[in-house]
Amino acid sequence: MSSIELTSSQKTILTALINLYRDSEDAVKGEDIAEEVNRNPGTIRNQMQSLKALQLVEGVPGPKGGYKPTANAYEALDVDKMDEPASVPLFHNDEKVEGVNVDEIDLSSVHHPELCRAEIHVQGSVRDFHEGDKVRVGPTPLSKLVIDGTLDGKDDTSNILILRIDDMEAPVGEPSH
Repeated sequence: MSSIELTSSQKTILTALINLYRDSEDAVKGEDIAEEVNRNPGTIRNQMQSLKALQLVEGVPGPKGGYKPTANAYEALDVDKMDEPASVPLFHNDEKVEGVNVDEIDLSSVHHPELCRAEIHVQGSVRDFHEGDKVRVGPTPLSKLVIDGTLDGKDDTSNILILRIDDMEAPVGEPSH
C-alpha cells in the first residue's frame, strides 16, 4: 500500500479507534471515539467518512454498530497488529496499567546520564498520564530490562511517553534468547 499522509486530527482519531477496538474487539461507536479524543461526535462522523474513503475504517451498521479499523489503518499508523504480543507491563504511579502494552523503547542520550531519556511507544491510550508522574516499564521479555522514570512529556497522537530516566536495570547474566 502506498504511504497515506494523514492530518494530525485523522491520526489522533484513527489511533483512538485502534486503541478502543483493541480493548473491546467490537465495533466502536463514534461517541466513544469523540469522548476519547475530546471532540464533538459530529466531527468524528465527518472524519470517519474521509477515513472510510481512504479504506482505513469500515462502518458496521445496526444497534451494535460503529467503526472498525482495517489492516490498512494499522499500516498507515505503522502499528503492528499481533495476535499474541509479548507482554511488557507499564506502571503509572505504582499502579499497573491494564489494557496497554509497551510496543517499543527508544533510548536517547545514553552517553549523557543527566539528559538520558526514554521514548516509550505504547499500544493503548496515554491520555491519563501527566508530566511529573512516575512511570515504570518492564521487565521486557528477553533482557528483563526495567526502566523507572518521571514523565517529561507525551505524544497523545502517537501514544508515546517521554521519560526522564531515574533508574534502569537489567539482570547480569546470559539473556534468555
